Amino acid sequence: MASTLWRGTWITRARIASGLILFTFAFFHFINIGLGLISPGAMDTMEDLRKTITRTTLGGVILHGALLTHALLALWSLASRRTLRMPLWNALQFAFGLLIPVFLIAHVVHTRLAYELYGVNDQMGYIPALIWNTPDGWLQALLLLLVWTHGCIGLHFWLRLAPWWRRLTPYLIVVAALVPAFALAGFLTEGRRMRAVFAEPATRAAAMAEFNWPDAATFGELIGISRAGFWIFVALLALAAIVHFGRRIVRRRRSVRVRYVDGPEVSSPRGLTLLEMSRLHGVPHTALCGGRGRCTTCRVVIEDGAAHLHPPEPAELNSLRAVNAAPNTRLACQIRPIDPATVFRVFLPDGRRGRAHASHGQERRLAILFLDMRGFTARTAGQLPYDVVFLLNRFFDAIVPPILAEGGSVDKYLGDGLLAVFETADEGSSARAALRAAERLSAALSAFNARLSVEGVAPIRIGAGLHLGGLVLGEIGAAGNAPRTIIGDTVNAASRLEGKTKELGVELLVSRAVLDSAGIDTGALELQTLELRGVAAPLSALAMSSGQDLKSLLAGGAPTT
Repeated sequence: MASTLWRGTWITRARIASGLILFTFAFFHFINIGLGLISPGAMDTMEDLRKTITRTTLGGVILHGALLTHALLALWSLASRRTLRMPLWNALQFAFGLLIPVFLIAHVVHTRLAYELYGVNDQMGYIPALIWNTPDGWLQALLLLLVWTHGCIGLHFWLRLAPWWRRLTPYLIVVAALVPAFALAGFLTEGRRMRAVFAEPATRAAAMAEFNWPDAATFGELIGISRAGFWIFVALLALAAIVHFGRRIVRRRRSVRVRYVDGPEVSSPRGLTLLEMSRLHGVPHTALCGGRGRCTTCRVVIEDGAAHLHPPEPAELNSLRAVNAAPNTRLACQIRPIDPATVFRVFLPDGRRGRAHASHGQERRLAILFLDMRGFTARTAGQLPYDVVFLLNRFFDAIVPPILAEGGSVDKYLGDGLLAVFETADEGSSARAALRAAERLSAALSAFNARLSVEGVAPIRIGAGLHLGGLVLGEIGAAGNAPRTIIGDTVNAASRLEGKTKELGVELLVSRAVLDSAGIDTGALELQTLELRGVAAPLSALAMSSGQDLKSLLAGGAPTT
């Protein structure tokens, strides 16, 4: 997951790194302001601690370097974008990012620069005293909200794919709301205190001496620097806008026309993928993986112009072969038309918006458990239906709690069996959770069978396959009635492992993928290589007569096979 979060060009990584530095500074700065709600002493103490880092040479270089880098990358993003069409959250973050320097320049000039050039003591009380009950005070409050909202949006959409982030999101939303509220409350409290201080001539003179309050000439110079900084940024912003729209004009002159069967005819700049062209012109185009070439839902039939397209890359070719696509079928997210073309969208969006984001699917590498009760048909022959239901429910009451206790969930019940998935933070923890669950499940089944023996009922035997691999998790079904489930070759492999347990006369088969991901040394284990029907490659697996033997394996010993 860490490598995924840092994936991208050096520009992307620089934007993320500089943004994290600035967000960290903003968080502690806002908490510092909020401490004015408690006491001036608490506010000053935290500020002194902060400045031991930010007012050092290294701290200043890192902080102001990140600020400059982030601002320049925002201008670069504007200049280099092919289109200004974007999701609402992206548009808000982008607009806020360009607005922040407009208000931030004056703040930096009247604090850090005033301190460096004129020796102004820019302690926390200085700014409230300077801008209290003025338009600048309202603008600085707006700046606080812009900075915090911009940072929170960026942080969320960077980390939203991390499972731990999704789990913490409800709590983080509360924090995100409380931090600016706390800061503004501290600013109001300190502002009122400083207004009272400046209302009395004696205390006013002492405060001005403490802050080394700038005289009129100094203020004039600071205002002049602020205005110069503002106009420099405006000039850079205008330059970025000129470059952006200039490139669009040039691309339009070198545009390519694409006609959609049962749709419009559009003219788009060369260099865009067909999917980007569709989005640019508002042409509905299905793309469940988001245009990353991980599905084929954006595929199109090229009715005219296929000969002028570049040949498909291996990844696109493999995807198309998987669905037995015709030779003139391509993925819209992978082709970049440079000559006129006529295309037919294989899957047309139905226009409904009722499906949640999860319906699009999410790729994960997780451990799954496929379990089945042995001899169920013979066991229940001649029994009353209510008795069969009663037995099944008692069986599931015994074996499901160990799965849930280890962070697993039952994806679906399959009559006398089930499919469970262990959706944890990463594949390593998923594998370990699955192994612990299998061991505890086997122990729970033994205890359940002991109760059945007392009742004069034959014990229940099971077969289970434990495997780990790539899965797609998503809502599958009609809109409004689509439960979340898992699909993929890993499910089929786990099912085949479960079926193989009957042939081998064992209770559990654990694939090598699970053992390796759990960090278990397989060198001393007697793994079997199994040919499984419907599974492309042979699987190595550990056969176990009882899942309880996993206890010694998890403890670092050798299991009984």
